[in-house]
Amino acid sequence: MSDLHDDMFDDDFTDDTADDFTDESTGDFADGEFDDGLLEEELRQAAAILDPVPAELRQIAVEAYALHDLDARIAELTFDSLVDGIPVRGATDPPRMLTFRAGEVTVDVEVTGQGLIGQVLPPQPARIEVLSGPQAALPLMADDMGRFTADAPPAGPFALRLRAGGDVVVTEWLRA
Repeated sequence: MSDLHDDMFDDDFTDDTADDFTDESTGDFADGEFDDGLLEEELRQAAAILDPVPAELRQIAVEAYALHDLDARIAELTFDSLVDGIPVRGATDPPRMLTFRAGEVTVDVEVTGQGLIGQVLPPQPARIEVLSGPQAALPLMADDMGRFTADAPPAGPFALRLRAGGDVVVTEWLRA
């Protein structure tokens, strides 16, 4: 190493000193003084005290993991007016237009400050739930033309669960 390195890091720790702490045959810490399980548990306890997971977030995670519909298809977001749309001059609060697709099923949704307006394509009656975190799902019914509305806009992250015929489709989670 360079003389500069030697001057900056002049200490008494050598490879011989490191050997005092490790077992030469395995390279592990001597006398079993290092226990992975104990270290992991101490780190978990420290994290729980210093940076606890909020109860609401824990509940959301449990519900997301427990998936009510294991056979549900995930509808991919194929259009989002925030990303793909062309801005309209003079529009102060334009609605957000979303399109989700899962196989042959398409869900078009318009999110406004007054609520949701949407349509399931091909047109069919369906039961739709607006999922939004720890709150109970808001149930909606799509008519024979596949149209549905909700009087309140989703607050925070949301997804839609669509049940039509024997199919269950769940959209990606988005922030309103």
